[in-house]
Amino acid sequence: MDDFRLGTVIRLVRQARGWRQDDLSEKSGVSQSAISRIERGQIGPQSVDSVRAVAAALDIRVDLVPRWRGGDLDRLLNRRHSALHESVARIFRDELPSWMLAPEVSFAIYAERGVIDILAWHPGRRALLVIELKTDLADMNELLGTLDRKRRLAIQIAAGRGWDPVTISAWLIISESRTSRRRVAAHEAMLKSALPDDRRTIRRWLRDPVGRVAALSFWTDTRGLAGRRAAKPIRRVRVAPARALKRGSA
Repeated sequence: MDDFRLGTVIRLVRQARGWRQDDLSEKSGVSQSAISRIERGQIGPQSVDSVRAVAAALDIRVDLVPRWRGGDLDRLLNRRHSALHESVARIFRDELPSWMLAPEVSFAIYAERGVIDILAWHPGRRALLVIELKTDLADMNELLGTLDRKRRLAIQIAAGRGWDPVTISAWLIISESRTSRRRVAAHEAMLKSALPDDRRTIRRWLRDPVGRVAALSFWTDTRGLAGRRAAKPIRRVRVAPARALKRGSA
């Protein structure tokens, strides 16, 4: 995010609407003095929430773009995403052999393009499952909109593979972290409305996929589908020699 460019954009859009800084303050809930600093490009002292509130009042979308060591950040994110993908695929292989998985399914239907992380097909029940994998959460509205679009187009995508689904479901899998937990909690009502089913529900459904589900669950590498934690390491206890025990009891 270019601080000075953002400040200039906010000022020009405000002026185009014929608003004073006081008007923008009333609309956004941010003080006039803070708006003045933002318009001068002094973004640093302001909270991200304040900047977003000012921009939203003007119908301006603000995206934060993290950068780290050139292309290293992209490689790091891709590695985390690949690890999550592998972990989910391993559970299907080991515990759900009746499902067929198609990874990284790209589509181009009219003007709509994208990639489905995992498209899962259950031939017995003719159930289709769109799986979206997330290691980081940013714009929740965009996330839900993208997932809904993939679910809506899934029947056409499946037809290209010779699959004729009776039901189409969606599963958002989020990599476990405190930050992700906080982000989900902050948008709980919206997410619950779009994805009402939890981990227990999706676990039961995957065993016998009758009907539709729309689920959200967190994922760690230490849990399988049944939610079992990885075995704790064995603690070795050192036993004191008999002589030392006698001296201690004397």
